[in-house]
Amino acid sequence: MTPFVFNTTKSVVFENGAAVRLAELAGGLLGKNCLLVTDPGLRKLGLCDPAIAALETAGHVVTVFDAVEADPSRETLMAAVEAGRAADATGVIGFGGGSSQDVAKLVALLLGSGEDLDGAWGVAQAKGPRLPLVLIPTTAGTGSEVTPVSIITVGAEEKRGVSSPVILPDMAILDAELTLGLPAHITAATGIDAMVHAIEAYASKSANNNPLSKLLAREALRLLGANIEAVVADGTDIAARGAMLLGSMLAGQAFANSPVAAVHALAYPIGGTFHIPHGLSNALVLPHVLRFNAPDAGTLYAEIAADAFPDLAAVEGTQARTAAFIDALADLSARVGLQTRLRDVDIPKEAIDKMAADAMLQARLLVNNPRTVSQSDAHTIYTAAW
Repeated sequence: MTPFVFNTTKSVVFENGAAVRLAELAGGLLGKNCLLVTDPGLRKLGLCDPAIAALETAGHVVTVFDAVEADPSRETLMAAVEAGRAADATGVIGFGGGSSQDVAKLVALLLGSGEDLDGAWGVAQAKGPRLPLVLIPTTAGTGSEVTPVSIITVGAEEKRGVSSPVILPDMAILDAELTLGLPAHITAATGIDAMVHAIEAYASKSANNNPLSKLLAREALRLLGANIEAVVADGTDIAARGAMLLGSMLAGQAFANSPVAAVHALAYPIGGTFHIPHGLSNALVLPHVLRFNAPDAGTLYAEIAADAFPDLAAVEGTQARTAAFIDALADLSARVGLQTRLRDVDIPKEAIDKMAADAMLQARLLVNNPRTVSQSDAHTIYTAAW
């Protein structure tokens, strides 16, 4: 068997209402002065208030940084670091979607180590140590609570990543009650995002693709495929919400160790340039990248097709099942109410040249793709998606 390394979050708590028990679950880990990183929408909704109250009742001092935006900028990250430094933070909590969690990871790193951010970009460049870190997701999509990756927007459009086991949190708290108020369109986009994580992890060309990641990816697809339409139709279905949250985490564990590839590489220019949400950016290019990959990855796609869509077990032949799987994913995006063409989100056809060039900057992702992607190939894929 090929050697591999599998890293994940040390402790995972899956429990409805667990966020209210934050002080009990993680107070000793976080220390006296807690920095909670979130976004203005969640702060306004009061979603994090019970967790904050629990910490304060237990004697902790909580400083809230609530300025995280979608596709968080370097400026936002450094403002959060300054807030933590001013508060003499002893521990960091990331509360929200992937953006808040990504910022929290790097705040914990930069406060704990004092290292320079520019020296941490890339794979295994972050040295640590970091401050104690707890992540609490409020969407079922990014899996950030179990990944060693943080993505930050630098300048006007460029996305850069820090990838290091050092920024895996000490604890992830999965509380499905926190996802009950999530609007249907965000539920849909983040759900497709999680499915992309599982699909790309399973077919990744990474030397670290491994049996654990494959196993987790398949279970993630089973949970996500069985529940995404139900949870979009009825956002109060707590059982379906929990299944999506668990599926998202399992997909996160899978791609944290068997990294994602061209779907993400081609999605980043869409989000970076046109500020399309990450999950929707992935959904827009997903079927077109998979069709491009099919000559080299069709066998793998055929293996997982029935995990996401059980009816596809009846489709005989690798090529036929792969084609049916890709079509089913495209149909699913439409059924859950997502836009399906680049033109639907006001991306002009003239932008394809630049997006194709920008996608080539994501070499750390493209190297994992089962089929080599040239700039010309990226242009062809974007054209098909337009």
